[in-house]
Amino acid sequence: MPSALHLYISTSPHRLRVQAANLCENGGVNIRKIHGRGAASNPQNRFEKTSYHVSEWDEPEDPSPQTVFLKDETRSIINYNDSPDVGFAASINPYRGCEHGCIYCFARPNHEYLGFSAGLDFERKILVKEDAPQLLRRELLSRNWKPQVIAISGVTDAYQPVERRLKLTRRCLEVLVEFRNPIVIITKNELVTRDIDLLAELARFDAALVFLSVTSLDGDLARELEPRAPQPSRRLAAIESLSQARVPTGVLVAPVIPGLTDHEMPSIISAAAKAGALVAGYVPLRLPYGVAPLFEEWLTLHRPLRKDKILSHIRSIRGGKLNDPNFGSRMQGSGRYADHIAELFEMSCRTAGLNSARPALSAAAFRRPGPSQLCLF
Repeated sequence: MPSALHLYISTSPHRLRVQAANLCENGGVNIRKIHGRGAASNPQNRFEKTSYHVSEWDEPEDPSPQTVFLKDETRSIINYNDSPDVGFAASINPYRGCEHGCIYCFARPNHEYLGFSAGLDFERKILVKEDAPQLLRRELLSRNWKPQVIAISGVTDAYQPVERRLKLTRRCLEVLVEFRNPIVIITKNELVTRDIDLLAELARFDAALVFLSVTSLDGDLARELEPRAPQPSRRLAAIESLSQARVPTGVLVAPVIPGLTDHEMPSIISAAAKAGALVAGYVPLRLPYGVAPLFEEWLTLHRPLRKDKILSHIRSIRGGKLNDPNFGSRMQGSGRYADHIAELFEMSCRTAGLNSARPALSAAAFRRPGPSQLCLF
């Protein structure tokens, strides 16, 4: 474990249950569904030379590991990117790793840089940036900061379950409200409605936009894909609550899984529009590095009869591979199937009346609070 990390807190109200009835064989190796988790295994870290494998002496009824929270002693909180595929350059992430456990999450490989696995470690070893609010205040006070939109949850969800207790995201929002710095939030969790008071205050200055991510309206499928994220109906209810509070809100249909969820795009966009969403976006599934074998494993467990067809559709939009890392195409896909998804999205938005007038975020109201610096003489 990296020396900068220290044990922070180890707790979970849910003990994992391995169900023998859900045993499946994948390439000669037995894998099991794990209740409350997206991944079913902990594959070897691609940067490490050693790994842990279950031996014949392990007791099958041993308690499953609980979620562990670790202190991340980072010295900065605002991250920057130069990707032309995203609509922001700056972002903050109070947490690394995510207990929502979405099997397709493109952030899973980031855990390997910390010496962990992209599999179960990503879901049960969560790094907590407990100094995030103080770091954010310091960086916004700096004269080097150029007021601009900050994305929250650019990598992992800032409203994952532990946020209900730690309130790091809320405390960061309090800082952003004080500075009136514009934000865009992407989340799967209805917990974002807890902070409506702060978001509504930013919205008064055209400084807030919230996207709820919805992958499927099928509650059972969502529970399998995103085991610890709120059900789709609760995310739609969050859109409604935010909209009623006059916080500009949108829906992100992401990821669109070819052959599994793409047919749901019209109904998701329609439901979000009825709930009050103003804008919509979508991202086709991409499977970088260790996410691809984890998703294949998930298909073996949950959709074995459709596995080959789904993987074939994914390859058809990714140049024959399961991932396309290139700027310009990684967020849209390419080929006839990708064009079909794009056309379906545009048609669905026109029918629902979304994206006709996208809310504009402004940094015009930005301020650095506090008394002016005193003169020396």
